[in-house]
Amino acid sequence: MQSPSDRHEYPAHWEADVVLRDGGITHVRPITEDDAERLVSFYEQVSDESKYLRFFSPYPRLSAKDVHRFTHHDYVDRVGLAATVGGEFIATVRYDRVDADGMPASAPADEAEVAFLVQDAHQGRGVASAMLEHIAAVARERGVRRFAAEVLPGNTKMIKVFTDAGYAQKRSFEEGVVRLHLDLEPTDRSLAVQQAREQRAEARSVRRLLAPGSVAVIGVSRAPGGVGRGVLEHLRDGGFTGALHAVNAAFPADLADVDGVPACRSLAEIDGPVDLAVVAVPADRVPEVVDECGAHGVQGMVVLSAGYAELGPEGLERQRRLVRRARAFGMRVIGPNAFGVVNTADGVRLNASLAPEMPRAGRIGLFTQSGAIGVALLSRLHRRDGGVTGVTGVSTFVSAGNRADVSGNDVLQYWYDDPETDVALMYLESIGNPRKFNRLARRTAAAKPLVVVQGARHSGVPQGHAVRATRLPHDTVSALLRQAGVIRVDTITELVDAGLLLARQPLPGGPRVAILGNSESLGLLTYDACLAEGLEPQRPLDLTTAATPDDFHRALSRALADPGCDAVVVTAIPRIDEATGVGGAAADAELAEALRTAGAQTPDKPVLVVHVELGGLAEALSAAAVTAPRSRSGEGAHLADGTEPPRTPAGEGGEEKPEESRQRLIPAYPAAERAVRALAEAVRYADWRRSAADSGRVPEYEDIDEKETAAFVTALLARTAAAPADASGPDAVAPAGVNGSVAPAGVSGPAPADVNGPPAGAPASVGPDLGPEDTRDLLRRYGIPVRRAVPAATADEAVAAAGRLGFPVALKTTAPHLRHRADLGGVRLDLADEDQVRRAFAELADLFGGADEVRPVVQQMAPRGVDTVVRAVIDPAAGPVLSFGLAGAPSQLLGDLSHRLIPVADRDAASMIRSVRTAPLLFGWRGAAPVDTDALEQLLLRVSRLVDDHPEVVAVTLEPVVVAPRGVSVLGASVRLAPPPARDDQGPRTLPAY
Repeated sequence: MQSPSDRHEYPAHWEADVVLRDGGITHVRPITEDDAERLVSFYEQVSDESKYLRFFSPYPRLSAKDVHRFTHHDYVDRVGLAATVGGEFIATVRYDRVDADGMPASAPADEAEVAFLVQDAHQGRGVASAMLEHIAAVARERGVRRFAAEVLPGNTKMIKVFTDAGYAQKRSFEEGVVRLHLDLEPTDRSLAVQQAREQRAEARSVRRLLAPGSVAVIGVSRAPGGVGRGVLEHLRDGGFTGALHAVNAAFPADLADVDGVPACRSLAEIDGPVDLAVVAVPADRVPEVVDECGAHGVQGMVVLSAGYAELGPEGLERQRRLVRRARAFGMRVIGPNAFGVVNTADGVRLNASLAPEMPRAGRIGLFTQSGAIGVALLSRLHRRDGGVTGVTGVSTFVSAGNRADVSGNDVLQYWYDDPETDVALMYLESIGNPRKFNRLARRTAAAKPLVVVQGARHSGVPQGHAVRATRLPHDTVSALLRQAGVIRVDTITELVDAGLLLARQPLPGGPRVAILGNSESLGLLTYDACLAEGLEPQRPLDLTTAATPDDFHRALSRALADPGCDAVVVTAIPRIDEATGVGGAAADAELAEALRTAGAQTPDKPVLVVHVELGGLAEALSAAAVTAPRSRSGEGAHLADGTEPPRTPAGEGGEEKPEESRQRLIPAYPAAERAVRALAEAVRYADWRRSAADSGRVPEYEDIDEKETAAFVTALLARTAAAPADASGPDAVAPAGVNGSVAPAGVSGPAPADVNGPPAGAPASVGPDLGPEDTRDLLRRYGIPVRRAVPAATADEAVAAAGRLGFPVALKTTAPHLRHRADLGGVRLDLADEDQVRRAFAELADLFGGADEVRPVVQQMAPRGVDTVVRAVIDPAAGPVLSFGLAGAPSQLLGDLSHRLIPVADRDAASMIRSVRTAPLLFGWRGAAPVDTDALEQLLLRVSRLVDDHPEVVAVTLEPVVVAPRGVSVLGASVRLAPPPARDDQGPRTLPAY
């Protein structure tokens, strides 16, 4: 199948698995000369009408010449792709490069005619739309910039495929046919269309796994015990509403059922469809099960079997074969080594998992990559005995095991518009595609809270998880997730604490917190916890230990009515009425009712309870129907692109429940720190939601010429690929200098970091750094001037350089071991004349040795200010990242850096500067003059634009950047180029390759 073409080798990288509109999978690949029989068979199954619409005349069969033409391609000027299921064609698409007269042509002709044919049985599944994305990507790779297509007016489906794609296009009617011309350059609209189709398709593929009409458990033992038998019992006892089958090839012929469930020796014995297969057989038997499922038309599989990538390379290859084979049949796979899936919806009641008890129905979606963690989370959410936070439930639960196919990204696509899920909780040990996860998380978080805890942060990726290599430290990844609106917590306890609050209470309108209760000490602990989390607490109101439920009701009602209060924390310790002796569960229930009725009077402010030895209170507070979290008066109700996120209905059929039936559950916590931490996360998330409605803008600059700079970058890349960077010239760094970086010249201290080797987060295989002149020239084109540093091997050369630059000057060392070590005395500032330059040069020589060891440079003094560092790198997994911090110890020792994904908007640039812990030094700390942060923001935006406009720029370091009261001065800079990495986020829809 993968034989060489006439002119190019078989382009294996064009192969892809694609999720279609209905959730099924097709495999897209180039057509080869070995596909003649498949093509003929495919064509025979196409209706006469579809053939007519394709060829504009009756065309009952393909001639031998047609078959040869449609199967022999050069993969440059003539390309054909096929969509396959089970190895057989279901659709084809091809392009032929043409000249201005429509005749066959080769490059530099940049137009091609394109044509599709989809089998009638597969029309309406979105096959043609997916094929258009892939053939367009192939064409762009081969230098084709436009498609031309002729379509009969009656072929409305194909016309719609072209017009709905989002590409810039022209349309005309000539000689009885519709002529379409499509510009293949991706547009904002084409990318939005592509991502919307991706969301619908991937969500549908997960929905088929979570809401099947029929389930077969394969590997059910005849005797009680075993994984398969256990899952079968869980499905039956959980009340699964669909058809259920027990399958085992070893069942005797006379066995009719297993505990009332029909027993079968194979899927072929089952009359009717099987939507989901739960596989619990040894790993070496799974391949035959996959083939059996594929032959029966099963839509998806949950593979509980272990023995795959978690065991090492041999298991990894077994896992890859499993996924490839399942996808070939159009099936998606959860697992292998999975714990299972749960859907508590009344119309489904699916417990296809190892959890013995069906979880309580609720509004929380739960995804884990660990079965053990999944058990722990389900237990905490389901606890009924007055546990740490009371009772709640889940909507859906997915434990993906090795997540060889279905991953957290797919489940996010499902949860995004799932009306049964209000809050999403995720335990992740790895993120296979961080760039896509960040995009999906941002969109999901704009509609509903997404809380994530990351495991294996320091121990590396667990065996069995296929992930993309990243060189970003964990703190950077966490910062990027928070930028996307993700609520990042550190433990599963915090995961549950935040999830319960967000599922039960509205989002707070701000950080102002009222505290009231019957324990002064507990109130003070809560007050201190609020301050530690950056909240604004009021002084605690002590109701004294004699407070009755009526006292709590009145105090809570007053606090909620206060316009200066955004949330209330109620603290409670046990109380026994001295007159009646009432206490225990009865007292807890009375207090819970008092708090609940008071909270119902002001439903737009959250209420939390901190209790001590009041387990019954937690359970009593949970005794009500769950409702969705609501933001205040529509704040943050729109996504960044202006569209409205999906709304979760509060009642059946999408209708709002009557207000009198809406009861809020009040979460109860056994420790003040836990309650306040959850509240603080809700406050930060609510603030993000409000700001997400206006994400800012990426500015345009009239002084930037993108096309001219692109040509310059191309020339630089070609030159650096052919030879090392040129370091000659009077103003260049000496050959013994720093790998082509512009020499450092901090005004008041540290010089830039050593740029030998890739910067943190840069791709592993990159080109060399640019020479100093090329670096200055490239940055100048984007409005980023860099002060010149002149190497000086002798005192005379230093004096001459100072004369050319103009006094006063700085003299400093650039040797790697002295960089960023101003404390060692390698910097001499404010040298006002020739004598001072000579004296400083002699002092450096006495301290550190000759010029070869010191590598001295001379640089004109810049205005004094605060030294900062700006970096941009392209991470192979996360994409382009911009970082900012104060130079020296804050960023190097303390890791005090802020990070944003590129492109950075104006709001992002402003928040970057203000989010580092040392930001007060920029705004006049302890009476110092504030520096020009507006100019610093503009510098960040220009660096972001440079990297975004020119993906060949894979690393930029500006250090130090001195921010003065007026303006900024870039004293050191390095730029690294490399061939642009693949941008899979802008390519056609595809599943991760296996």
